[in-house]
Amino acid sequence: MQVRVLLFGVLKDLTGRSSDVINLPDQATAGDVLDHYGRTFADKKGILTSIAISVNQEYAATDCLLHPGDEVALLPPVSGGTGDQPYVQLIHDRIVPHDIVPTLERPEDGAIVIFDGIVRNNSRGRHTLYLEYEAYEEMALAKLRELAFEATQRFSIRNVGLVHRLGHIEIGESSVLIAVFSAHRAAAFDACRWLIDTLKRTVPIWKKEFFEDGAVWADGEPFPEQIAAGTNRGSPASK
Repeated sequence: MQVRVLLFGVLKDLTGRSSDVINLPDQATAGDVLDHYGRTFADKKGILTSIAISVNQEYAATDCLLHPGDEVALLPPVSGGTGDQPYVQLIHDRIVPHDIVPTLERPEDGAIVIFDGIVRNNSRGRHTLYLEYEAYEEMALAKLRELAFEATQRFSIRNVGLVHRLGHIEIGESSVLIAVFSAHRAAAFDACRWLIDTLKRTVPIWKKEFFEDGAVWADGEPFPEQIAAGTNRGSPASK
């Protein structure tokens, strides 16, 4: 069977092309694609130890079974080195921006744009006591990583820090922190806005608001049409 392989960063430079169509046996896996390029890069095999794999634009393990016509992407660390990989986390502890942002700064950054989502003390005209966030954690983390990578490809930025908190969150605490690092402010502003807007619509994280007289799940923004399912197409499912 044939699959299409997309190559990025250093892999594109090494092959001299951005995509390949390769032949694989039936019942081949994503790991077989890695083996194919392991032979191609026999003298630089270590490069493949730090990449991620996606199949049809979803992160995949090496044992993911492939089908004819699948699109497999080999994704090296997005900035070419361990020091510049996006910092992406789901955490249950308090987000402290000053513990995160300075560690990601580099001398070449001319702009750092930060979005710090704070729990406010009111919603819908009612006094808010606290919030609770829950997530489909494995999928949410994969989607956050995917967004961080896509932002570095879509905008002229160097790196991204993206942290979302789960569980019980008090008034005045951070629920989500996004930091975008770039040479110029325009790209950083655009990327930061795109990240928070896309996160709100596509990452499976939900918010419950607690008031003195009860609690309610927050109305979410509609999923994009291409991922909404069944009769509930476009209905809210995330925060």
